[in-house]
Amino acid sequence: MNEPTHLTPATRAVEVHHPTPITPVQAAPLVPVQPGSVPSVASVVLPDGRVVTGYAIEPAKPEPPAAKPAVSRTAVNIALGGIGFGAVCGGLFLLTAFITALTALITQLIILAAVIFGGWIAVQVFSASGHKSGTTVNIRKATFKRNHFHG
Repeated sequence: MNEPTHLTPATRAVEVHHPTPITPVQAAPLVPVQPGSVPSVASVVLPDGRVVTGYAIEPAKPEPPAAKPAVSRTAVNIALGGIGFGAVCGGLFLLTAFITALTALITQLIILAAVIFGGWIAVQVFSASGHKSGTTVNIRKATFKRNHFHG
């Protein structure tokens, strides 16, 4: 045992760590810089008298505007819409002609049904044969006096 005998049990439980030495970092080799590319250092004096020194930053230059096309997009869209409308007009004309013909057909079918149904009703009413019901009145024996019917 290498422990000293005069230490208390609480002291014996403490472990001692020795720091690990840090290896020095090798600096990167310096690259020669052209004198015109090094930014200038600017100093600014603040109102309270402090001096702040730093590199001057040039403001960002806006990108030049893109060249406008010879024809505006709105004009192109209007022209394409006109071409599309012209292409559809033939179909619209055929559609309206079809709707008109369909309306005429339906009207003729309704008239035909009315004529057939009306004829059937007329045949039923005026036919001599068939089932008769109700009271038969002989009108020849009736007398009319002063526009009153006396049976």
